[in-house]
Amino acid sequence: MKFRTEGLIIKEQNIGEQDKLVFALTKSNGVIRAFVKGAKNIKNGKCAAASLLSYSRLTIYKGRESYIIGEAQPIRIFSKLRSDVTKMCLAQYFCELALTICPREQKADSFLSLVLNSLYLLSEDKRSADLIKPCLEMRLASMAGYMPDLRMCRECGEYITPLMYFLPRIGAIECANCRTDMSEPAIALNEGTLTALRHTVYADDDKLFSFALPKDDLVVLNAASESYLKYRFEKDFKTLIFYKTISS
Repeated sequence: MKFRTEGLIIKEQNIGEQDKLVFALTKSNGVIRAFVKGAKNIKNGKCAAASLLSYSRLTIYKGRESYIIGEAQPIRIFSKLRSDVTKMCLAQYFCELALTICPREQKADSFLSLVLNSLYLLSEDKRSADLIKPCLEMRLASMAGYMPDLRMCRECGEYITPLMYFLPRIGAIECANCRTDMSEPAIALNEGTLTALRHTVYADDDKLFSFALPKDDLVVLNAASESYLKYRFEKDFKTLIFYKTISS
């Protein structure tokens, strides 16, 4: 079966002297694993289009057990990210998130749009990395069916107080008065940080990145989103660890 779609290359692996194995986040089929013949040859038209962080038009052949990318034309190559080591490491983390969270064998245009928008904002310095990252983390998880309940305190129903706690293991919030189980992992949130965390989950798509926080609050917001993903997907993201190492 042959079909055409658009996709972002989120992982690549060399196969032999000329070929590649890639993972692409596609509009029509979600994350796919595909072989690209001749993609390591710089004279081959597929070389740039089948490289990491390339957003391309793809002609794909689907066999019984594998996909093959027959043709590829680049739409956008995020070259600015490749020239900045810190940004490139964060972009690779975004790709690992997509590989882990985004659906397979089903339509994923909204997931692709979110990841592309995040890469664009990072590449063009439209928003800070510390704002883009938690927005992508929490929204990807929510879109995949792992939306936390941030509406009110899970015990008393209080909407907001000067101090509330996010419980990343169970994906809920508690007010300070209801926090009695100190063994449950929790992250303290002031009113601004709680509002921002809610925004990453509940805001309209076109408003997702439209907020601001002081630097210290962004640190807390990132801690909350990282912890939530760690518990939900039960893994330490290697690219995140490396990004935090070089950006510290």
